Amino acid sequence: MAKRKRETEEIVSADGANEYKRIEPAGDPSISLQIITGSYERVLHGITATISDSPSQGSTSPSVQFADTFLFNAHASAIRCLALSSISQPSSTQTPSILLASGGTDERVNVYSLSAVPPHEDEKMAPMPSLGGNKISENPRNRELGSLMHHSSSITSLHFPTRSKLLSAAEDNTITISRINDLSVISTIKAPHPKVQGRPSGDTAPPGAAPVGVNDFAIHSSMKLMLSVGKGERCMRLWNLITGKKAGVLNFARETLQSVQEGKYSSGEGRRIAWNPHGEEFAVAFERGVVVFGADSKPKSRILPRPLTKLHQMRYLTIADNEGCETVVLVVSTESGKLLFYSTDQTSKEEKGAPGVSPLPDSLCLAQLDGRNHGFSGRIKDFEILSMPLSAGTWSGLLAVTAGSDGSIRIWMMRSRNFFSAKEKAKDVTTAIPVGNLIGTYETGSRITCLKAFVMVNREDDEGLSEFEGLTDAASVDDSSDDDSRQ
Repeated sequence: MAKRKRETEEIVSADGANEYKRIEPAGDPSISLQIITGSYERVLHGITATISDSPSQGSTSPSVQFADTFLFNAHASAIRCLALSSISQPSSTQTPSILLASGGTDERVNVYSLSAVPPHEDEKMAPMPSLGGNKISENPRNRELGSLMHHSSSITSLHFPTRSKLLSAAEDNTITISRINDLSVISTIKAPHPKVQGRPSGDTAPPGAAPVGVNDFAIHSSMKLMLSVGKGERCMRLWNLITGKKAGVLNFARETLQSVQEGKYSSGEGRRIAWNPHGEEFAVAFERGVVVFGADSKPKSRILPRPLTKLHQMRYLTIADNEGCETVVLVVSTESGKLLFYSTDQTSKEEKGAPGVSPLPDSLCLAQLDGRNHGFSGRIKDFEILSMPLSAGTWSGLLAVTAGSDGSIRIWMMRSRNFFSAKEKAKDVTTAIPVGNLIGTYETGSRITCLKAFVMVNREDDEGLSEFEGLTDAASVDDSSDDDSRQ
């Protein structure tokens, strides 16, 4: 098969050797995002969003072009969670790729390999037909690797600590470690079944049974410790990943639960848990609030959105500016269609605790992205915040990709300097600054349950390979890298 020609020019270096550099194509710089969503309709949907610096007609914001890359029924029932690995290192024999895992209520975990390079578009070829009118840009390098069927209940959480290992949690009260090379289970961590302590409001367990299952887990940056929270338990568990055994249990104090509106008739269980990037603190999300714990496992602050609303997702985010300064914020999505950015190192001046209760200090809300300002008031079911590369032009910063239960995907542009200025003015300003400029919306037509996204690699590193070359090479290189990681 004929290869595409490289657009290069020959230059002579100072030592007389011939070198080659790529001739940049004319036009505005652009980046591509790969967005993946799961839904109640069993659909795994991949969308490519190409963001160009040239503004669209009648607007000063960058233009966004959406295209479907894949769309199929990946599971026999609803998809509940997704996970992405790190991007593989490019080489002369393979294109950069990323691993995708999806888990559903059908007790199945599917693993895929996605190309991290945008698909090549040939203007001479006719566009692929579409019944929905959406543009289709299929990538031939995307392929399915296999499935894992070792769980006996719905999958609740997935995570890639490395490209060679996958951790999965389910409602059968187990957390398993699987090897991607041969899709085999290496180890299984069994959490104890909780004791029945009454039936909380909204409990959907069958008569005579109690709610069980691991809601979420988080791995420490050292890859030696793991925290988990489960159904029916007012505690979190610490696991030793070296031995695969329990290392401790931390019960939530009554005052801690009351500070986040977890009362007598609430379940009191942690819904989400996350370590900060440096492993110095972790946060546990409940139904309506978040408690931040220090490295000594003592609560240091709380997050309680005002007005009170339900929380859906929580993630730590590291924000860097052009001068190399970094700050870490905790981002939560709400039922009211907001993304709230909190600084866990700073506390608010206002005391919002209930009478007679010693409240935890409130973390300072630096900024908020309010969908109601753009005509959107539905919940944000899941989100992903991506850092823009510095070479992307004049609009380097942050991109927020949000997904709602109404099936809409929205892309927002944010400036990094807004968060640093908000942190500097924290002593004088008590209200969160508004951030986020809506630049693109895509309707999937499905009830989205989970979302993942990543910035795709620049295409200039992949010009030497044809559309169908590198598939077997990529698989062999991934296998060899997995073998090295096990040694």
